[in-house]
Amino acid sequence: MKCENCTKAECSKKKKQDAADAELSVAQALEDGDEKSEFHRLADARIFLSDCLACGNCVTSEEGAKIFAQNQKAFFKVLSLNKKCDTSLHRLVVASVSPQSVPYFAAKFQLSVCEASKKICGFLKSLGVHHVFDTTIAADFSILETQRDFIQRFRRQTQDEHAFPMFASACPGWVQYAERVLGDLVTPHICTAKSPQQIMGSLVKSYFASQKNLAPDKIFHLAVAPCYDRKMEALREDYYTDLFNCRDVDCVLTSGEVMQIMEQRNISVKEIEEFPLENVFGGTTCQFVRHEGTSSDGYLAHVFRHAAKELFGTEVQEITYKTLKNKDFQEVCLEKDGETVLRFAAAYGFRNIQNMVLKLRKGKFHYHFVEVLACPGGCLNGKGQAQSADGKPERAQLQEMEALFTNVPVQSPENNPHIQELYTSWLEGEESQKSRETLHTKYVPSSHSTARVDMKW
Repeated sequence: MKCENCTKAECSKKKKQDAADAELSVAQALEDGDEKSEFHRLADARIFLSDCLACGNCVTSEEGAKIFAQNQKAFFKVLSLNKKCDTSLHRLVVASVSPQSVPYFAAKFQLSVCEASKKICGFLKSLGVHHVFDTTIAADFSILETQRDFIQRFRRQTQDEHAFPMFASACPGWVQYAERVLGDLVTPHICTAKSPQQIMGSLVKSYFASQKNLAPDKIFHLAVAPCYDRKMEALREDYYTDLFNCRDVDCVLTSGEVMQIMEQRNISVKEIEEFPLENVFGGTTCQFVRHEGTSSDGYLAHVFRHAAKELFGTEVQEITYKTLKNKDFQEVCLEKDGETVLRFAAAYGFRNIQNMVLKLRKGKFHYHFVEVLACPGGCLNGKGQAQSADGKPERAQLQEMEALFTNVPVQSPENNPHIQELYTSWLEGEESQKSRETLHTKYVPSSHSTARVDMKW
C-alpha cells in the first residue's frame, strides 16, 4: 500500500480533500459517482423480490438501500483510496471466495475448478486485493458446530420440545424467511451455528486481524458468493462490531457481479496470472477441496455420519438417499434392531420448504435434522450465478457446474489439520464461551411474522 507518484506538497493538499471524501456515506458516494474512475460504467447492484424470497415482508426500504450499496462501486471506492497518499485512509483488502462460486468461473472459462480458483484469485489481486482466501476452513467450523448442536439436542430432546426437528442454518434465504414470516414456530428449531460466510468474517476480522496487528476496521472484507441473500446476511445486527464500527463482511459481490467486472475490463482469461488461494495462516491452498455434497456443503451427510457413530456406534460408509416428492426433497434413515433411530431430510427450494412447514404446523413432520436451502438444486443454483439475463435458470450451465464440482476431491472437516489449532489458540477450546460467541448466532423472529400457508412459490 505505497504512496503513488506525488510530492509532499501535493500530498498535503490532498489530505483535506481525502478526509472529506472519507466522510461521505456510501450512499452519497454512489449517488455522486466518480467520473474519473475507470469503473464508473459498471451497473449498479440491485435486489428484486424474484432474486430473494418471493414475499413482500422481508426487505425494508432501508435494508434495500444498504443492499444496493454492496456493489462494485463500494468495492472500488476502497481500492481507489488505497492508491492515494493519505495512508490513514488505506485498508487491507481481503476477499473470501465461496466454494460454490468457483465452479461458475470454471464453467465460464472452460477450466477445471482448481485452475479457475487460481484465475479468480489472480484477477482479484490484479484489481488491488491483497489476500484471497479459501473458505473451506470456515465451512469446516460451521459443519462441526452444527454436529455439536445436533448431539446436544438429541441428548436433551425429552426436556426440550424444540429440539427436533433441527434445521440447518447455512442458507441466509431460508433463515430470513423463517425469522420474518414463520416466526417462533420455526426459529427455535434452527441450528445456531453461523454460516461459512460469517464464520469467515469472524476469522478475518478477529484471528487474521490480530495476526496482522491490525484493528478490524482497517481491513475491508469482500465475500464472493453465489446468491444475493448473502448481501442481506452480511447486514445482520449481530455481525456488526460497535467498538470498531465495522462489519465482519463489508461487501458481498455475487459471482455474476465479479464476472461483470471482468467483462467490463475486457480481460481474456489467458491474460490473468494464476495465484493459489491463501489461508488465514499465511500459507497457500495447494489443492481445492470440497465437502460431501454435489451442490452445497453437505451438512446432511456429515451430521448424519457423525450422529450415527456418536450416538449409536455405527460407521456409515455409503449414504442411501430416498427421493420423495421430487429430486429436491430426499430422505436418509438409520435403522438399528429394526427401529428407525435417525431420520434426516434435504429440502431444497421454497415449494419443498412450504410443504415442510405445513406438515410441521400439523405435527406430522417427524425428522431429526433437515438441510434446508432456499434455491432448488442447492447453492450452485444461486441466482447470483445460475440465471440468464431474463432471470430464467441456465440449466445447461448448472449441469456443467455440478459435473465440475463433483470432480473436486472431498475432505472431511475432521481431517483439516488447522481446525484443532484454531480451537485451541484462537477460541480457547471447543466448549469455551469464546467459541460459542464467535461461531454461533441468535435468531429474532419478527413480531409481525405469520406462517402464510397460502403463499405460492
